[in-house]
This record gives sequence, structure tokens and C-alpha cells, in this order.
Amino acid sequence: MAALLRRVRADSRLTKLVVNQNKFTHVSEQFRTIRTNIQHSVNTGKIKSIVITSARDGEGKSFAAANLAVTLAAENKRILLVDADFRKPSIHKIFKVENDRGLTTLLTNPSLQAESLIQIDLENNLFILPSGYIPSNPSELLNSDRMDDLVKELEESYDLIIYDMPPVLSVTDAQIVSGKVDGTIFIISKGYVTEEDVIKAGDLLNIVDANIIGAIINKIERSKRKYVYVPE
Repeated sequence: MAALLRRVRADSRLTKLVVNQNKFTHVSEQFRTIRTNIQHSVNTGKIKSIVITSARDGEGKSFAAANLAVTLAAENKRILLVDADFRKPSIHKIFKVENDRGLTTLLTNPSLQAESLIQIDLENNLFILPSGYIPSNPSELLNSDRMDDLVKELEESYDLIIYDMPPVLSVTDAQIVSGKVDGTIFIISKGYVTEEDVIKAGDLLNIVDANIIGAIINKIERSKRKYVYVPE
């Protein structure tokens, strides 16, 4: 478990876009701190794409992905948030955008241009690619050559791409995409998952040589909230 915590540790509540509701809350400040910790890697081009995932369902990964994307976009960065959770997509609900077409559409129609399906959250200067329809073969689509090409294509157009993925212990999707991108951020819900869950998920990510750049500790009790940064 300690190996997973080598970059960031913060806390949040699974609700919605808290960084938009009040920029001066403790949670909003934590997301700005996380932004600071990964910003150098983004600015220097060392990290162009990251996966956000968790061990189990219900740990707040989509909440973290959405709020981190908004926080990064506030720094005038071209941030693309991709809903790659084909099992339980939720990014379109958070941002209230249509989900009739999206990532699955691009993966099954190679002739389509990604820009034609990407939606813009004008208020936040953020680009959003929803999941699209739920396919019958999620893992196969994510492990396709088309997905490899799409990852590279998007990296050329945006400062950072954030992929919201299903939990590691539920399906292989997060493993697959973590092996294709530059980094993975792991969400750990305190009091919800066991240390054994976290270690097992970490082992699965290590199998595909995922670059785990940090972890966000979620749902910490208010009286015990704290932030710790441990550089590599």
C-alpha cells in the first residue's frame, strides 16, 4: 500500500463539481494542491495522459476525475476529460451533456474525427468526450489498435487527457488503458476498501507496467483531514 502513496494524498466528498460550487472550501483547496503536484509534469510534457481508477466501485473516481479536470482547466490548459467507463458511465451526468455518441462511437467508426464528438464546457474551458453507447465488448474495444491510435491522436491536441476508468478489481478495462497512458492516479476510499484490496489492485496495475503517479485518499472524516506530499 505504501508504494501507491508516493505522490499525493488528499480528501474529498463524493457529490459533484465541488470546485465550481465554492472555490474556497477545504476540498477545493485539496484539488488545487493536487493540480500543483502534477502541473510540472504536464507543463514539461512528461505526462500527457492519465487514468483515474480505484480498486472497488463507489470510491469516488468519477468525482475526482471531474473535479481535477475542472481545476486543471482553470489554469488555461487544454484538458480533455474522457469517460472510458463503459460499464457505468457518469461524466455526462456530472456535466449535463448528451451521451448518445462518444468514445465508443470513435472506436467503432475509425473514419470519424475525434473533434466532431468532443463537447466543450464553455464555463470551465474544458473539453469532454462522453462514453457514448454501452458496448457489448468494452475490454476488446479498449484493447484495440484503434484505441492505441486514438490515445496518440488526442495527446497531440491537448495538454492533458484524463480517462475515467472502471475499478481495477471489477474488470480489466483500467489495466488495459493504464498500460497505454503516461500515468495512473489511484482513488482510495478510506474505510470502504481494505488494504488487501489496494495491494491486489496495485499488483494488477503493475502487471501492465502502469506508471502509478499517486493516490487520492477519499472520504476522510472532517476532524482527521490532512494532506501529505511525498516526492518520488
